[in-house]
Amino acid sequence: MYAVIRRYEGVTDSAEAGRLVDEGFVPLLRRVPGFVAYYWVDAGDGVMVSTGIFADRSGADESVRQAADFVRDNLAPLLPNPPQVTAGPVVAAG
Repeated sequence: MYAVIRRYEGVTDSAEAGRLVDEGFVPLLRRVPGFVAYYWVDAGDGVMVSTGIFADRSGADESVRQAADFVRDNLAPLLPNPPQVTAGPVVAAG
């Protein structure tokens, strides 16, 4: 498995960002080959974190491309700063 974690800072409206991600982005991710799971977390203080799990790196790479497009087209006013992206193979899971 392969994971992608994105950390967004300076989020202007966490509730609206969450709604748009849930209604618009999650359905897109579910169609990515190798999709396993996705979580969007409100960490407070204008910080939101997403975690995507995929069967392999190609699915994770596709999710990064789709996330960039979705943010640009739908969330830019709410997520004014580029995310910090961390990705890699899952080496332990519970």
